[in-house]
Amino acid sequence: MSAAVQHRFAAALRDPAAAVPADLARSGGRAPEKRFAVYRNNVAVALIGAIEARFPALRRIVGEAFFTGLARAYVAAHPPRSPLMMTYGDDFPAFLGGVAALAAVPYAADVARLEAARTRAYHAADAEPLGAEAFAAIDPADLAGLGLRLHPSLEVVASVHPVVTLWAMNAGEMALAPIEDWSAEDAVVVRPVLEVHVRHLPAGGARFLAALAAGATLADAAAAAATVPGFDLTLNLAGLIEAGLAAGFTRPAAPETSR
Repeated sequence: MSAAVQHRFAAALRDPAAAVPADLARSGGRAPEKRFAVYRNNVAVALIGAIEARFPALRRIVGEAFFTGLARAYVAAHPPRSPLMMTYGDDFPAFLGGVAALAAVPYAADVARLEAARTRAYHAADAEPLGAEAFAAIDPADLAGLGLRLHPSLEVVASVHPVVTLWAMNAGEMALAPIEDWSAEDAVVVRPVLEVHVRHLPAGGARFLAALAAGATLADAAAAAATVPGFDLTLNLAGLIEAGLAAGFTRPAAPETSR
């Protein structure tokens, strides 16, 4: 099948109003129009189902009918680029940012970003997280000069909305209740062993982890995060260890000496 034929076929699949590709032939006495309509509907239903399965909390927030409409519009504009359906919908949060009807739900895209991160964490590479004993074995005088290799499943989702609370209430992790404090929440998503966990980062936690991810030492990462009001190094480090966010220590490269 030529590239041109494939392009016409794919374009017709995405557009319910499009004519059946002229390249299709009658088979077994059945008209190609009916066969193609069934196939086109099955593809759309499968892709919409994939989006619904990946973003259940958001679906609950906006309602099933409205979410199905969002998913249908997304599927029509964003066909899969990979046979790996676990990655389908990675750009769904960005798509939501352009939906005018979601203006009354400004946190929708952030909830979707958190849910997309959960899927990626689930399928990320395995790594043994560092436990408290690994940190205790390091001389305290040396610890500040070390860096950390963060767990490969780790992602931070920063939001100006209480995204962790919103997700948890609509994912069955917390009871639904009025949210009295609509302060910003940053989430860390990680799968240290078998299950994916979502945690609310303390003040400065997102900046602390970003600095570590960029190769900073613990001392330099702490200095970077200290610019955030309320940053507590002990609290952040304890949370990092408890949640299994690190998979190894790194040592900064020795400076080159001139000859």
